[in-house]
Amino acid sequence: MNDFWIVLTGSLVAVNCAILGVFLILRKMAMVGDAISHAVLPGIVIAFLISNSRNSLIMLIGAAAFGVLTTLLIELFYKKARLQSDASIGITFTWLFAIGVILVTAFSGNVDLDQECVLYGDIAYVPFDNWILRGLNLGPAAVWLLSGNFILLILGLITGYRGLFITSFDEAFSLGLGIKAGYWHYALMAAVSLTVVLSFNSVGAILVVAFIVVPPAAAYLLSKRLESMIFISAFFGVLSAVSGYFLADLWKASISASMAVAAGMIFLVVFLYTVLKRKFLQKSINQKPLESWQ
Repeated sequence: MNDFWIVLTGSLVAVNCAILGVFLILRKMAMVGDAISHAVLPGIVIAFLISNSRNSLIMLIGAAAFGVLTTLLIELFYKKARLQSDASIGITFTWLFAIGVILVTAFSGNVDLDQECVLYGDIAYVPFDNWILRGLNLGPAAVWLLSGNFILLILGLITGYRGLFITSFDEAFSLGLGIKAGYWHYALMAAVSLTVVLSFNSVGAILVVAFIVVPPAAAYLLSKRLESMIFISAFFGVLSAVSGYFLADLWKASISASMAVAAGMIFLVVFLYTVLKRKFLQKSINQKPLESWQ
């Protein structure tokens, strides 16, 4: 049964991250997930210092607040300082992460709190953190949280598909249509913040970043239609989670790392396929008789 919960958790994280990753890839902001997963550290530490408790809900609130702050700072540097998006992301997450490390070393004292224990989760422990309601075991808390997050993402995608679609492909055109590009940008960034914070506490930051970037990138190589990219990305994410779990069992290795490796292997296969397909098409065009073009 533990195997089922681990695979289900990995699949939920994969789908949630893959859906948002498609929009981040199109907006050339794929590394925002990595930025948020590190920049939330000071929020976690501040929440601990205020509450003097390692309660997961309190830390989740602190992390979510700094996740939103991270996206606001990235947008501020990009829009006002005219920095490129990658530079804005790099400055924001390294600065906030460094502040978090200083807060941990300066104020945590003898308490069991360090940047690794609050930042990196382990998917292998998901089945042991259950929600108990009136003596009834409802299953892992991570599964409930990630399932709720998935439902919110689907509802948001259904209601805001047109706005996200147009602003992701052509922000200038969306402004001409009267669509508020800034509103959809911040809505997307808020969804990314919530998803990343809910996910990395369960599976670890590395796997979250892998699922946000790799499956959407593979889907982008196969299709340029948004609907297809979303479905292909989600499929590759689930396939990575399932195959990665079996790889971890075979190799006796880290489950999260194995899932990330599986995602990378899928991307490599897709990459080779697209390269060979392109070469085959180019060869066919070059060999086609001149008369056939007339």
